[in-house]
Amino acid sequence: MSARAPSQSGALRLFTAGFLLLAVVKTFLAFKLDLYSDEIFYWLASTQLALGYSDLPFMTALLVRLGSSLTDGSSLAVRSIFLVMGSTVPLLVYWLAYPITGKQAARQSSLISLCLPLGGFLGLLAVPDVPLIWFGLIALGTFERALRTDSAVCWILTGLSTACGLSTHYRFVLYPLAALGFLIISRRSREHFRNPLLYLAMLIAATGLVPILWFNLNNALSSASFYLIDRHPWEFQASGLLHILKQAGLVTPPLYLCFLLTLMRLFKQAQRQEAAALLFSVSITNLLVYMLLAPWTDANSTSVHWPLSGYFPLLVALPDTLNQVGNWIEQRRTAISGSGAVHIILTLGFTGTLTGLVGVGSQAYQEQLQPIFGKGVLSNKMAGWKPFSEHTRQVLQSEFSDKRPLLITDNYYTAAQLKFAGFTNRVITLDRDKAVRDGRATQLALWRMDAGAIQEYGGQPALYITEDSTLLQADKIDLMTEMCRVSQTVRPSTPLSLFAGDKAFSFYVIDELVMSEPGSKDRARPCPYPIIAWIDTPDHEVLVRGQLTVTGWSYSEDLGIETVELMLNGKTAHSLQYGVPRPDVVRNQDVMSDPNRPNLGFTGTWNSLSVANGIYTLSVSLRNRGGEVRNYGERQILVDN
Repeated sequence: MSARAPSQSGALRLFTAGFLLLAVVKTFLAFKLDLYSDEIFYWLASTQLALGYSDLPFMTALLVRLGSSLTDGSSLAVRSIFLVMGSTVPLLVYWLAYPITGKQAARQSSLISLCLPLGGFLGLLAVPDVPLIWFGLIALGTFERALRTDSAVCWILTGLSTACGLSTHYRFVLYPLAALGFLIISRRSREHFRNPLLYLAMLIAATGLVPILWFNLNNALSSASFYLIDRHPWEFQASGLLHILKQAGLVTPPLYLCFLLTLMRLFKQAQRQEAAALLFSVSITNLLVYMLLAPWTDANSTSVHWPLSGYFPLLVALPDTLNQVGNWIEQRRTAISGSGAVHIILTLGFTGTLTGLVGVGSQAYQEQLQPIFGKGVLSNKMAGWKPFSEHTRQVLQSEFSDKRPLLITDNYYTAAQLKFAGFTNRVITLDRDKAVRDGRATQLALWRMDAGAIQEYGGQPALYITEDSTLLQADKIDLMTEMCRVSQTVRPSTPLSLFAGDKAFSFYVIDELVMSEPGSKDRARPCPYPIIAWIDTPDHEVLVRGQLTVTGWSYSEDLGIETVELMLNGKTAHSLQYGVPRPDVVRNQDVMSDPNRPNLGFTGTWNSLSVANGIYTLSVSLRNRGGEVRNYGERQILVDN
């Protein structure tokens, strides 16, 4: 690639600039962004260190513990070790490539690693992919050196780095499997089976399986069952056939094509060069396994970040591939020169890295960007938790005075956020959906943080918190029913709405928890069930001239609806009549305890001549007799009189 890519000094300057830019951006965002659900769970695990957990061995939690020990309540501290490891991955690429391709090509490989979007992104988040890649590169580099030099130190380091990788994630097992396949298939490499140092390395590496075995043997194989069975549908999904296209989009199509060409080149060289055979084996194992499993497994993970380990070995040989691509383009005498084409490929990749960082980092600027992009566009998984914690503190002060209530949440990551914010350790969650889906239900039960632990707090006050913006109405009703069955009284407190409602929480005060018999129908009455509503007319984007008739229905079990108002651009425009007979709603919605049934309908006529022509946002504001207010049914209308 030397004739097409920057010179040795040029590559070093570009690498230094790119390396520093990504390090600064990632550090800034690691400071600004709140912890998201996976990170906050790993932080929670780090407060109770163990050999293994229901979803992972100990390594991720240990690294979080080392970082978060720097200062309490800091997202940057939690991510600090991962930030260092992720940022130094390009240096490991150089170290891996140096004895195989030489100094200049190794520098180019490290430069290209910054242009692998998912690779350049590593370190921003405290997730297991960072140590998995980090230990994987060390294991690969030390193994290559051990094969070539037969150094006892290299063999021992191979075993140690592999053990650390196996203590990070189940997926790391593909590294030793690829190495074993390489030793078996390659005729030149089979002689290493006579080397006792190989078996020493294997023995050391095997210790990395102890955390996985320990947890599974002590917990009815729940962790292994989740990863190998429960997490995946194991039924054919046509969307899995798009795996290659998704990977090409993530890597950028030109760079992905170059990776495929590199893979073919390594295959051809494998018979002559042991290093090429090793790189090919590790790469093809990681790429091919996930490609073949994609139609049957967890589509989101398989098609996004799981194959990442397969690209890094290819970076070693990628400079020569880019050189050949440049020569091929040069010979065709196209409008773009060979070096220009190579620079475009790398620029697109680096742009992809920056785009990923900007996309995730946009969450830190929700209030500034939401007016531009609109509601429901930007993710808020890593935003809003600081104002949430402050609001929770205010509710506790106003509702409980000097009492220390139990904190109950509808999902495990809200419970973890409360602990991270420094609230009492008396936190449990009723989460049975996401906790099961993420393989963390068993762990929450072991920590006595699940619904089963509520029996330990009978007679005590509690604050119940639901993240309504992530709940379906049916789920919210089920959760409230469950909460009311173990409470004497449940009354709503001040809700919290962030980012124009994109992140919203409800707070409920429970004076005393009661432990009723299983199957008992006794519960708190009235129970503050959520307001359910529907607008029959008008439709979205309707043209309005003169009078506009607004109709629909709404109910609130146990409480009943008190008022319904027509809203225009967030302001009250007209009061609507409530109490229209709607027996169809009672029947279809199975309304049981709303005191207004069957008179659940609302209607009213609004004169559009009272406003200027233009586009307006129409909705209805509903208030129940418990004081809860819900704004429902936003839609655009065009007034043209």
